[in-house]
Amino acid sequence: MHMRVQQRLSPALPRVLALLVVAVLINYIDRSNLSIAAPLLKDEFRLSASQLGILLSSFFWTYTLFQIVSGWAVDRFDVNWVIAAGFLTWSLATAATALVHGFILLLMIRLILGIGESAAFPSCSKILARHCAERRRGLANALIMTGMMLGPALGTFAGGMLMARFGWRPFFLVLGLVSLVWLLPWLKWMPREQTPTQPVPRHSLGLLEILRQRSAWGACAGQFCGNYVWYFLLTWLPFYLVRERDFSMGRMAKIGGMVYLVAAVFATISGWLSDSWIAEGGTPTRVRKTFMFVGYTCAGMSLMLCVVSGRDLFVTLLMIASASSGIYASNTWAIAQPLAGPQAAGKWTGLQNFMGNLAGVVVPALTGLIVQRTGQFFWAFATTAIVALLGAMFWVFWVGRVEEVVWSHSTASNLARAAVDA
Repeated sequence: MHMRVQQRLSPALPRVLALLVVAVLINYIDRSNLSIAAPLLKDEFRLSASQLGILLSSFFWTYTLFQIVSGWAVDRFDVNWVIAAGFLTWSLATAATALVHGFILLLMIRLILGIGESAAFPSCSKILARHCAERRRGLANALIMTGMMLGPALGTFAGGMLMARFGWRPFFLVLGLVSLVWLLPWLKWMPREQTPTQPVPRHSLGLLEILRQRSAWGACAGQFCGNYVWYFLLTWLPFYLVRERDFSMGRMAKIGGMVYLVAAVFATISGWLSDSWIAEGGTPTRVRKTFMFVGYTCAGMSLMLCVVSGRDLFVTLLMIASASSGIYASNTWAIAQPLAGPQAAGKWTGLQNFMGNLAGVVVPALTGLIVQRTGQFFWAFATTAIVALLGAMFWVFWVGRVEEVVWSHSTASNLARAAVDA
């Protein structure tokens, strides 16, 4: 049934996918714009360093926690309206940021922003699991990850220039309000459910049932490792480039922007290549795991060599590490979606993203502690490299075959009874 639905929906899928990519791109601009405005905010609100740190990290408190809630919501309710509600919430929170005049209110807005943005990835996974065929899923997920990577790049360049010219308040206000335009084409083109030929269970799989699956734990551990690399570069690379490598601020901005751009390009290429391999007869298990192993291993080795290389070679190795992160990012959700299946895609994605985004809490603090204790970045890079290599092992050996997991007999019986009752 699902394959027939996917084929009927395929003509509309490009428009839906384009809207999802734009939503994720806006999502990442909105979550990163506070760091761009941080110097201005610190002076205007007279914030201490600790208060600024709380504001920069507060987004992850609710974003990470509400992954579980959003995953449940997209499996329980119409996913089209869940992502619309999340988009409305985070856009209004961005616009409202321009109106606050104190630490407490700004903290509350960031917490609300995290709640709204938590709907993005569970919703995207649910929609692709339901409406996108396996042979197209690599490129579809790669394009969404491209939006994720281009968001900080666009926010850094455009946001920095606009804030310098017009101030941070107009930037937040206009960005939040203009973003709401996205809802108009979404309400028109969001994927419509087809009338099923068989009864569809109204009760999805429970979170505890997902936690019983070995592949779920492997995917969560692998996601944590991948996010560790991403958040290490996102939070500490600018400081390292300026203080340790003596790059100017302008040179640092160019290198940082290239890191995101290279990752985005290689994510798209890798997604297309993985789909082409599957279309030519490669099994999803072999194809997806090969890309994960290559991406994680090359990222780890490149980062290890980065910290001991000269100035010129360092930039080359950093771009290789960035390209490698794009290679594995393109297949992360293309593995999770078939493992979970349409019934559990929301909860599975929410759980995996919850575990993965714990890296956003761990990496900044742990890296700072390592640098403070050792007085250099060698062990910070080495730790990140080791985590990347562990990620390759988790995806290859801990995650099982890339196909829907075999749910327990009791769960299957409950779903069957639910279908009959429906």
